[in-house]
Amino acid sequence: MQHHFGMMAGYNAWCNDRLYEAAAAISDENYRADQGAFFKSVHGTLNHILVADRIWLNRFTGDGPSPSSLDEILFEEFDALRSARRAEDTRIVRFVDGLSDQALADNFHYRPMTDPSRQVSQPLAPALIHFFNHQTHHRGQVHALLTRTVGTAPSLDLIYYQRETGIGLA
Repeated sequence: MQHHFGMMAGYNAWCNDRLYEAAAAISDENYRADQGAFFKSVHGTLNHILVADRIWLNRFTGDGPSPSSLDEILFEEFDALRSARRAEDTRIVRFVDGLSDQALADNFHYRPMTDPSRQVSQPLAPALIHFFNHQTHHRGQVHALLTRTVGTAPSLDLIYYQRETGIGLA
């Protein structure tokens, strides 16, 4: 099971690199324009993905920043956001690479932002599935916003990552 999560951590970083490369090519006006997405813009959605990753990684590890709002803008400038994204992706890969099958089966505990009075306890593996699925969900929104803005966006299909890297093919 750890191999699967390792693949997902690598895939996550690969997708983010491709998505940020595409976002870097649009105008700042289009990057920040409210296009009706849940987090309004490409800028807001990319910030949200980083916010959520930091929240979850803090829950998983007890370390690192933990933003206080799901719509917090961590970085106003694109280059700073991109740099923080790369650092967080490295952190995710390192965390997942260090997991054992036992750690994936063990329960961890956290308090949801939506109901901090409640403590949740669950095995790590299903929470990691949510973690990676959440990233995919919001990257899909950014992909749609980029497609709307410039008419195209990079393919983020997992199978392309697998073919490009050879991970998951053996």
